[in-house]
Amino acid sequence: MTPEQLAELCAAHAADRKAANVVKIDLRGVSGYTDYFVLATGNTDRQVKAIHDAINEGLKKEHRILPRRVEGLGESRWVLMDYLDVVVHVFTPDTRDFYRLEQLWGDVPKHVYEPGQPELEELRAAAAG
Repeated sequence: MTPEQLAELCAAHAADRKAANVVKIDLRGVSGYTDYFVLATGNTDRQVKAIHDAINEGLKKEHRILPRRVEGLGESRWVLMDYLDVVVHVFTPDTRDFYRLEQLWGDVPKHVYEPGQPELEELRAAAAG
């Protein structure tokens, strides 16, 4: 599985838990530690945890992939899942607004997954197997 495919599966699993504002940021060529960030927002700390759980369980069950490390699960305001080539950030709205990772990376290529787009349905189907 390529890093881009992994990032898209993470986005699909996040969308499956009704994550808002799902964005894939392409960091190839500007970051030495990862190829992609996937950012997603959950409305509450419970939803943030549910998004984490969906990504973790989906990748584990379907592809036998586990994150190298997970941080922030205790408070669930910002959960970071490190899959080496892909780093997933799941935020509550206030935390995402405060850290503004999209602005930090400036002009790198970004892909925003809009709710209800056929693309998300295709990603969900791919994530389901």
